[in-house]
Amino acid sequence: MSRDLDGESAVDTARQEVLRLISTGELQPGQRLGSERELASRMGVSRTTLRTALGLLEQVGTVRRVPGRGGGTFVSGTKVERDLSSVVGVPDLLREQGFTAGSRVVRATIAGSDEPTAAALGIQPGDLVTEIVRIRFADGVPLSLEQARFPAMRFPGLLEQPLGGSVYELLAGQYGVRPAAALERIEAVSAGEEEAAVLGVEPGVPVLAITRTTSDEQGVPFEFSQDVFRGDRTRILVHVSGATGTTHSAREQGRLVRFPDERPKD
Repeated sequence: MSRDLDGESAVDTARQEVLRLISTGELQPGQRLGSERELASRMGVSRTTLRTALGLLEQVGTVRRVPGRGGGTFVSGTKVERDLSSVVGVPDLLREQGFTAGSRVVRATIAGSDEPTAAALGIQPGDLVTEIVRIRFADGVPLSLEQARFPAMRFPGLLEQPLGGSVYELLAGQYGVRPAAALERIEAVSAGEEEAAVLGVEPGVPVLAITRTTSDEQGVPFEFSQDVFRGDRTRILVHVSGATGTTHSAREQGRLVRFPDERPKD
């Protein structure tokens, strides 16, 4: 019995030491903890005890463990907050919250639209769309995988433009098109193997799948996007309207995300 208690005590000691290193700033968000051998030796515990302590910290989101070569245990970063009361590109969203934004273009091509894309954009199936697939980073750590499609006829030469930054800023500057409203559907799903590999998480962990249709100031849709955000790095903020109408903060923003009304008709 005492051996079990000693084991529990050792695990708690290791857990508290990792928390201390984080709270004092010796370990920063996104930083790799180092090898298990080094940490266990430093704390005076076995590697098995350390693994148990790190497992407990991973469960509550304090650390995250990335498998494979180049992986390891990392201090979890602050969560990125997505405010659904405004239509903002990911780079602006990150900069506003003090993150360093980054992106990598995975694929950029012109292809025929499938039926969901055509329906969202108000075009015919098979009409050409420009598809841009990118990985978004916050402080150098993968945050989301986005697959955005735009009507190719409306944005000629889009593939010739720099696509690493904000596409919304690019569309506004080059084509005079600005986002005014978006319809977003958000669903918690399990990460597939490819998504997990891109985002640096284990297959099967919860991620946020966001399907978005963005419209311009005339109400014409110009973007259909399917994004996957890491659940451990993303928090959703929703402004709820009361009986008198929209909230004060939403009124100030002046741009609302519209959700479909699924209430039964009288």
